[in-house]
Amino acid sequence: MSDYKQIYERWLSSPAVDDKTKEELRSIASDEKEIEERFYRELEFGTAGMRGILGAGRNRMNIYTVRRATQGVAKYVNSEGAEAAKRGVLIGYDTRHCSRLFAEESAKVLTANGIKVYLFDTVHSVPEVSFGIRELGAAAGIMITASHNPKEYNGYKVYGADGGQMPPEAADVVVKAIDSYDIFDDITLFTWEQAENSGLLEIVGEKLNERFLDEISKQQLNPEAVSKVADTFKIIYTPFHGTGSRPVKAILSRMGLKNVLVVKEQDTEDGDFPTVKSPNPEDKEGFEIAIKMAKENDVDLIIGTDPDCDRVGIVVRDAQGIYRTLTGNQTGALLCEYILSSKAARGILTDKSVVIKTIVTTELVAAIAKEYNTSVINVLTGFKYIGEQMTEFEKTGSHTYEFGFEESYGYLEGTHARDKDGVVATMMIAEMACWYKTKNMSLYEALEDIYKKYGYFAERTVSIVMPGKDGMEKMAAILDNLRSQPPKLVCGMDIVKYTDYQKQTVTKDGKAASFDNLPKSNVLKYDLSDGKTYFIVRPSGTEPKIKIYLGTVGESMDGAQAAIDSVLADVKKIMGV
Repeated sequence: MSDYKQIYERWLSSPAVDDKTKEELRSIASDEKEIEERFYRELEFGTAGMRGILGAGRNRMNIYTVRRATQGVAKYVNSEGAEAAKRGVLIGYDTRHCSRLFAEESAKVLTANGIKVYLFDTVHSVPEVSFGIRELGAAAGIMITASHNPKEYNGYKVYGADGGQMPPEAADVVVKAIDSYDIFDDITLFTWEQAENSGLLEIVGEKLNERFLDEISKQQLNPEAVSKVADTFKIIYTPFHGTGSRPVKAILSRMGLKNVLVVKEQDTEDGDFPTVKSPNPEDKEGFEIAIKMAKENDVDLIIGTDPDCDRVGIVVRDAQGIYRTLTGNQTGALLCEYILSSKAARGILTDKSVVIKTIVTTELVAAIAKEYNTSVINVLTGFKYIGEQMTEFEKTGSHTYEFGFEESYGYLEGTHARDKDGVVATMMIAEMACWYKTKNMSLYEALEDIYKKYGYFAERTVSIVMPGKDGMEKMAAILDNLRSQPPKLVCGMDIVKYTDYQKQTVTKDGKAASFDNLPKSNVLKYDLSDGKTYFIVRPSGTEPKIKIYLGTVGESMDGAQAAIDSVLADVKKIMGV
């Protein structure tokens, strides 16, 4: 009998497994492939936590995998000493299926291990958890969420005491502990009643909510612009059935905006996300209801946040009245120009000012930052690396954080959190739109002005889905092949620079050099001989897909996009996808 089949049989026979789970497992008894998918490996716990499809099995999100992960977190907190256990862990959760259940299971494990727990009273966003950890002085935090993934998913994110996703050293302690634990036998667990009576469980909410909004309000740069157009400016907001509903509506109200329309059909806490194929603000499809409302109500701006409210997508109206979705790079560039120009006008930028972006995020940021004598720091993909830089600045005073973002629709203005924040981003986007309206400009026109000023930077992100065990193996083979036999020519252009972030080497003019200023990561970057075009390949850290990022700059957007089309076609051939 294969290993995965033995583990399947153990789950079926274990007295630790509940009857409902066993019933689900018996229903797949004749499906060998499904059994293999659910049991061939443990659900991977990386530096940011874990994410997977809901269901029974060790390669699925369920109460057993959550308990085991939490036992690992408990080991880490207790290893930091009695004071850390006393400071406790803040637990938040989103609107997904089983999110509240997983939050309670986590609380039952932590309290049973003698650790103080702060549990949010209702659904809360990622940035509220990040902020809350810092505000409470907690030793760690847990957020139950799968961000913008489809409804079949849920996840488990772990945060450190700084409010950022757990740093590598701490995550290593958690992962090693998890790997050493038997999923049933090594878990210390209270009943819910025992947790409530332990004196270690505290329900939090309202006071933290208000403090969070207070801190966000401080980030406004031009509140007078909002006041000037508040009577006429119209905005539509949709939370895509997620946690953004309460805090985003509250912050827009605090700003003084008087014409905020909410997509009622999507303003429900529903883990089925019934009005969208996927609750992802990157997809225009999710904005169909909002766009219809916008046409009926003469609205210039639509804003949507994903279920855990850390990502933001926007739709703007162009001069012809067509509603256009902006990419994360475009929205980030708009915010970068607006924030830096506003701060420069107030004389509050210094020689320590810095913008942080990921290596796959638009190079337009560098051009904008240069205009305002501001430095740019590039980090690996994932907002955790932006948060790490912020914490380092706080310790050393070496830089002043002005703004950070990643192409995947995540932005952070201010230092109240250490993760991307859809609440503050919504406020800043709305304020920015009001400011441009006082100049008789739309956000679409503002974006055109940026391109005219700095060049037509174009980017494309292509995701190729490769689900299941076979997909994992195929992704690994593609990356191995690209690494062992790097391409030399793309679209008639030489590859003049090849960066392997896993090996921490950069090869230029046939000569390889090492670097260690970034952590190792399974990412490959290729720079082409025209001096402006590049492509990057990496597996997604949260979904079963391989990602290709492409970028260039041209004298027109059509020309730049056409160049990307050609490069993409060639890259796909090289990769065999």
